[in-house]
Amino acid sequence: MNVQDQIQTSGMTRSGAEVPRNQSRRPAGEVRRASKTSAAELMAPVFEGLVGSVPVRVEFWDGSALGPTGGDTALLVKSPNALRRMVWAPGELGLGRAFVSGEIDVVGDLFDVIKALRPSGVKLHNAKRVAPAAVAAVHRLGLLGRPLPPPPEEAPNRRHQHLKHHDAASISHHYDVGNDFYRLVLGEAMTYSCARFVDASTTLEEAQAAKHELICRKLGLHERSGMRLLDVGCGWGSMAMHAAREHGAQVVGVTISDEQAKEARRRVDAAGLGELVEIRLQDYRDLSGERFDAISSIGMFEHVGKNRMAEYFNVLRSLLGPHGRLLNHAISSVGGSRLSPDSFAYRYVFPDGELMDIGETAIAMQAAGFEVRDVESLLEHYDTTLRHWVANLREHWDEAVALVGEPRARVWLLYMTASAVGFEDAGLNIHQTLGIVRNGEDGSSGMPRTRREWN
Repeated sequence: MNVQDQIQTSGMTRSGAEVPRNQSRRPAGEVRRASKTSAAELMAPVFEGLVGSVPVRVEFWDGSALGPTGGDTALLVKSPNALRRMVWAPGELGLGRAFVSGEIDVVGDLFDVIKALRPSGVKLHNAKRVAPAAVAAVHRLGLLGRPLPPPPEEAPNRRHQHLKHHDAASISHHYDVGNDFYRLVLGEAMTYSCARFVDASTTLEEAQAAKHELICRKLGLHERSGMRLLDVGCGWGSMAMHAAREHGAQVVGVTISDEQAKEARRRVDAAGLGELVEIRLQDYRDLSGERFDAISSIGMFEHVGKNRMAEYFNVLRSLLGPHGRLLNHAISSVGGSRLSPDSFAYRYVFPDGELMDIGETAIAMQAAGFEVRDVESLLEHYDTTLRHWVANLREHWDEAVALVGEPRARVWLLYMTASAVGFEDAGLNIHQTLGIVRNGEDGSSGMPRTRREWN
């Protein structure tokens, strides 16, 4: 199951603060609509069409409710506007807009709520089928009107074109939220990709360093000092800094996020690594006429797209000489998964995002001239990574809201929580794929005989 499917089945989540059960859940100033029939009675056919037997309590703004009683969790439909959004945008996009706007919330632990909904098989793909019942209910509640404007945090639909200026806009939407916000969520490691938890006591920062070290060793950077490394989609410079500090690598990091480039340069200078690390604001497609010993691409491949996959690997292959190595670290999905323009993940988190099947990735690498030598899944590590990020956001909720606003903070809470469950049930995966360039003269690979040195 891919990211958007996970959000479909998870439904909604909660803000950082608990909502007391005896507190009024109707927003201040909201006018209660007169209706002889409660919202719960009118909406029951809609919810039953989507989820069958409602597994958690659903409480409406008028005090009516559906589902079991006595539990610690509940979905809160706090405003009639939530139903209005769902009528005009049936499915997860309408639900997502309502959640981001604060018109839907959850009482209780958000992971518990998601898991309670998962077994019931929330069928948001049936949204259009139950739309007439929803329209009828909203009409009887006196709530029909023009569609509400989407929250300003929503990105426009660019339809997976992956042109340079479109990709730059998509990356900006995702990463230029603010470096201080990402520091709250990601911690001091400032690494936005799956970590590697060696044992149960490993901290998030240690796990990110372990991931970077694993990549360095797969690329052979430990074999000799001074190797030239290209880090594609370098983020805030953490991989580049690790390779330079631990292995004396000469590193060029490229990103198309202006905010990331500025912060990465600041971190490199603060660490005294300016002579070893260069951070560029540059698209990987503009790299030419240079030669590297190794290339790392960590959490960037998801932005490339299937139609550009061959170009991506061909460009990177052209930058490597004999014995050169490429480590591609990316989220994967069986059969591949292009985010729907009507999905929450596409509109709010990953505009133009696309996940590749690991088999297709390996084939594309070899078609570009690489020999695939190792494929490793870090599946068991990503849900743990995401849970650390969610915990960081919860712990610093008020500060996060002050930095980016509550709607943006709610976007990230919903996205990371749903994604964590996606990795827990193996609907998503994460793979490191190592490709090498053989020496054309003698056919040698330059590879070690075993993985012993990597671990």
